[in-house]
Amino acid sequence: MAASLILHKRIKTTTAKAKALRIYVEPLITKSKDDSTHSRRVVFGYLQNKDAVTELFREVSPKIIDRPGGYTRILKMGNRMGDNADMCIIELVDYNENLLKASEDAQAKSGRRRRRGGKKKTDEAQTQGAIEQTDVVIREDETKEEVQTPREDSEIKASSSETTESPAMEEKTEEPPGAEKADSDVDTPIGESSPETKSESEDSDTKTEEAVEDKAEDKVEAKKDDAKVEDKKEDTDKDDESEETKKE
Repeated sequence: MAASLILHKRIKTTTAKAKALRIYVEPLITKSKDDSTHSRRVVFGYLQNKDAVTELFREVSPKIIDRPGGYTRILKMGNRMGDNADMCIIELVDYNENLLKASEDAQAKSGRRRRRGGKKKTDEAQTQGAIEQTDVVIREDETKEEVQTPREDSEIKASSSETTESPAMEEKTEEPPGAEKADSDVDTPIGESSPETKSESEDSDTKTEEAVEDKAEDKVEAKKDDAKVEDKKEDTDKDDESEETKKE
């Protein structure tokens, strides 16, 4: 059986005989890796067939020179009709060309799939990076709009306060001259107007007007300073929020 396996590379037999043949033939195949007269004589002592020995050392040994073991394969075929014995095929591994091609194709396909998976991962990483960049740009635009709107509101409030205060100040400035004229009329007799009283009244009017204008200017400047301080606080708050968003 060992000689027929070496010559035909595949035989059909029972599983029990195939397992016993594997134990018998594989040491002889490992012996054929050393092509010398001694190893040939040892193998010939087991096989007792010159054709099998020459086939083993010339054709089989070059193919299995790189294989460290497991030179045979058992393929079960079911039970035999009659005695219901388990049948199988025992063959040399390196001579089944169909299985070798299938294994090579499977390795090539597995390598291609891994490469495609890597490309998909890189594409997903690029899309995620682009999405994150767009989110950052949108957040920056929103923060800029929020910073601009409080400033505009503060400017509108300051202009409205100035407009409301100006008529009130004019009313205040108009009242003192009339009162002083009434007092001057009471002090001086009717039909008499001294130049000294007139000059004093005019000086007092100008002083009161200057004082009122100074107070109004001071109030306006104080409000502007308050508005600037509020704007600075809002700017600092917005900057802190933008930095926190960037860190996140």
